[in-house]
Amino acid sequence: MEGFLFMDATLLHNCVLEFLGTLVLVLMGDGVCAATSLNKCKAKGAGWVVVALGWGFAVMCGVFVAHDSGAHLNPAVSVALAIAGQFGWDGVLPYIVAQMLGGFCGAVLVWLFYKDHFDATADDPSTVLGCFCTAPAIKNIWNNVFSEVVATFVLLLGILCFSTYGDTANIGATSALPVTLLIMAIGMSLGATTGYAMNAARDLAPRIAHAVLPIKGKKGSDWGYSWVPVVGPILGGALAAVVYLAVYC
Repeated sequence: MEGFLFMDATLLHNCVLEFLGTLVLVLMGDGVCAATSLNKCKAKGAGWVVVALGWGFAVMCGVFVAHDSGAHLNPAVSVALAIAGQFGWDGVLPYIVAQMLGGFCGAVLVWLFYKDHFDATADDPSTVLGCFCTAPAIKNIWNNVFSEVVATFVLLLGILCFSTYGDTANIGATSALPVTLLIMAIGMSLGATTGYAMNAARDLAPRIAHAVLPIKGKKGSDWGYSWVPVVGPILGGALAAVVYLAVYC
């Protein structure tokens, strides 16, 4: 019983870290989207390279905050590590709940931080929505799913392969820089078709925030597309875990 209670306390602590880390990730990541796209922002028009760099550094900041929990910050990471036998299945659902709550709260903070600029962009609801969640450059659902599967496959295979270089699949502080560079590389090479969500806590949770916040001039939250950045990353992460087990274990 003492062991069970101790594990419960540890899991709760780790979930708090996952919440905080994902909050920081989305605050910084959606923040760079807002900074480069909303009217009257000093960084407006800075472009895709800044967005890719910003998201990489956003992940790094989240990893630093949550390093003791393993810094998954992403349901696809938690599921993939569990499939690969490097994370307990009993922690998957609590981690995902914490990540989704963190992503939601991070998105709310972005709206509060940039509220004047959101108001100044009220005549462009698509740009406003794009600060919260992803959308495809060309809407072709199955190609969009494929893009998310491939991008997340590369992300998770890279994370899992860190363990073959003497590290662990814990992507905390010691692996923050490789993960940061990996995110940047994916953004620049594979991100231009769908916006490389790769993470339901980065996409679905902020999309929910967009739906419930009193954002001036907003329209729909594109729920018809919302399943793509959830299903694609889970499939891509699972496939990476299977390939990792087959090749490296």
